[in-house]
Amino acid sequence: MKVLVLNAGSSSLKYQLFNMLTEQVIAKGMCERIGVNGGAEAYMGYSAAGRDKIEIQHEMPSHKEAIELMIATLTDKLNGVIASLDEIDAVGHRVLHGGETFKSSVIVNDEIMAKLEENVPLGPLHMPPNIMGIKACQEIMPGKKNVAVFDTAFHQTMPDYAYMYPLPYQDYKELRVRKYGFHGTSHRFVSEVAVKLLGKENSKVVVCHLGNGSSVSAVKDGKCIDTSMGLTPLEGLMMGTRCGNIDPAAVLYVMEKRNMSVKEMDSYMNKQSGILGIYEKNSDFRNVRDDYAKGDERAVLTLNMVCYKIKQYIGNYAASLGGIDAVCFTGGIGENSALVREKVCADLAFMGVDLDFDKNSRLERERTAGNVDISKDGSKAKILVIPTNEELVIARDTFDLAGK
Repeated sequence: MKVLVLNAGSSSLKYQLFNMLTEQVIAKGMCERIGVNGGAEAYMGYSAAGRDKIEIQHEMPSHKEAIELMIATLTDKLNGVIASLDEIDAVGHRVLHGGETFKSSVIVNDEIMAKLEENVPLGPLHMPPNIMGIKACQEIMPGKKNVAVFDTAFHQTMPDYAYMYPLPYQDYKELRVRKYGFHGTSHRFVSEVAVKLLGKENSKVVVCHLGNGSSVSAVKDGKCIDTSMGLTPLEGLMMGTRCGNIDPAAVLYVMEKRNMSVKEMDSYMNKQSGILGIYEKNSDFRNVRDDYAKGDERAVLTLNMVCYKIKQYIGNYAASLGGIDAVCFTGGIGENSALVREKVCADLAFMGVDLDFDKNSRLERERTAGNVDISKDGSKAKILVIPTNEELVIARDTFDLAGK
């Protein structure tokens, strides 16, 4: 069985085609700047092995044209990997927000589509393109089952005292204001791998998904009990361009002093803050790391802030879990930055998190593939670097619901 996984953004479309008998990626690619400047932008498609890379300039005024181009590339006689659409058995879609309605992945039908529309106010930037991607597939590939896999679903096991905000209760009942959490497919994948590596069912795991967007989760016995992102992905850690947790009164103060509207402040916190706001040169953590090594004052401040806030969450979640069996690092920064892992884990030996500095630095030098334990021998808690695979989670759920 072959499963197509789609991640539709506001102006992009990423895809991976899986052979579910082996769980291997047959091909992957992306469309960029859909609907921007007439939609005449680059499309890239290539096989998993890296051969037959294709770059195309093509009109893509909407996601429908992007999906049609993707299919044409997959079925191309010279460079394609399948003979026809008949070989695709089902399509799995990454969907940002399931609200409280969806606690697991679902096969899409008219009723589900209506409920997805109801959740648009909770994710106004991401939900419309997610829905457009599903509708385009229904039109272009009639008869194929579509499965919605939600970023928020894994976190729906949080207890009420963890997800509720101390605002008037009517805001929860009438406006659905609460913590939802995101990056759920990544936290689910990494925590499941960690539990297997630990070899125990009763487990206490902290997952640090660190990239341009970052979040931390506390996972007890395989279920999320808390996570750093909230009603939106803005809450929690300092990120590439997002501020994360700040005093709410600081928002009102800045808005008043700078005479900013609600939309302007929203953009300020989401797109102009975080690493970009402090470092100022850009939001690329690799540049921060390089300038940190040179002693650049602003880079030092930025990196110290990033690591300190991650460390705080690990301590908080150790208390919530009643101890830690494993701290997991994943995502672009978590998997590749020995410096961040070192600074985050520094001085945590008192709670059983004891980093082996040589293993940690060697991992970055040697680019070791797979899951790696970088904790000291005898460390009470494991420190694990686990490459995430969100697309595989989506493919597996799609296979389980639509294929078996």
